[in-house]
Amino acid sequence: MGREAPHILFAGGGTLGPVTPLLAVAQYLKDRGARFSWVGTSGGPEKGIVEGQGIAFHAIRSGKLRRYLSWRNLSDPFLVLAGTCDAWRLLGRLRPDVVVSAGGFVAVPAVWAAWLRRIPVHVHQQDYRPGLANRLSAPFAASISVAFEKSLVDFGQAKTVWTGNPVRPAVRRGERDRAIHRFGLDPSRPTVLVLGGGGGSASLNDLLKASLDTVGGVAQVIHLTGRGKEAAAAAPGYHAFELLGEEMADAYEAADLVVSRAGMGTLSEIAALGKPALIIPLPGTHQEENARHFADQGGVAYLDESGLTPQEFGQAVRRLIRDRDRLRTLADKVSRVMKQEAERRVAEMILAAARPD
Repeated sequence: MGREAPHILFAGGGTLGPVTPLLAVAQYLKDRGARFSWVGTSGGPEKGIVEGQGIAFHAIRSGKLRRYLSWRNLSDPFLVLAGTCDAWRLLGRLRPDVVVSAGGFVAVPAVWAAWLRRIPVHVHQQDYRPGLANRLSAPFAASISVAFEKSLVDFGQAKTVWTGNPVRPAVRRGERDRAIHRFGLDPSRPTVLVLGGGGGSASLNDLLKASLDTVGGVAQVIHLTGRGKEAAAAAPGYHAFELLGEEMADAYEAADLVVSRAGMGTLSEIAALGKPALIIPLPGTHQEENARHFADQGGVAYLDESGLTPQEFGQAVRRLIRDRDRLRTLADKVSRVMKQEAERRVAEMILAAARPD
């Protein structure tokens, strides 16, 4: 790089939503000599995944600033302030060149502490609707990257760049033959990959378990239940895992159809790989806007979970997996929804923030 490689501190956790794009950027920059640290929560799913990438992990306290009434609104602001103190001390010890956030409330104290210590901050906005954590962080950022062109208006164009959403390079390295052997698949049958999310979606898992006879009648299933979530009873062609690491690329490659929530990490991977998908967003959340945007572009099939029965779910999967023309159309259109090579663009902005001269 010509100068000493920068020390980049990523901040995010609580769920895997803000973790996925940051890991994608870290993987891109790793080959370019950058050094990393990570700030996250003490009880979220991110610690093991981050440390599995060889990145030093540090937990700080943080509360959640809600936009609805809750008794925890009385105590959580004090946790945010405590987390800011934790982050202040940690940044003084680590002395990173830049702090990078993709949302999540544990990132807010890290961003505020970085600003107080005059450490540059880069914020990445991946969801279609900006979250409160990024709105609280954006005024303190030297630069902002966004997944959607519409978000340029949300944050102002002076320091904001439309980059797309980073995708882990490793996700693109799947091999179908390896997947067949790894998961014990029948190469003559179609495969449905059902993603319950890193924390596990109980309702989506329940829909699959209650409709497995219908789905299993037309396809074999790879089911990611999420950490600590119960799988369906053993059945021919049903393969359940809590989470997958490097094997995820092979699971994607084997899938003829992906069934998932509408987190932007997963949607971005589906778009990068051109995978047909049936999306069921978590009701009443930002996921609905994500899913609607993809569906409006013709890139995904969309199901509303409200009132959705296992029978309706099973029949929707059954119809899709048997309609090869529809699968091809979805695959073609989803690959056009997102800008590609976002990890490179975001990485360049982070390096520029770390070296403002």
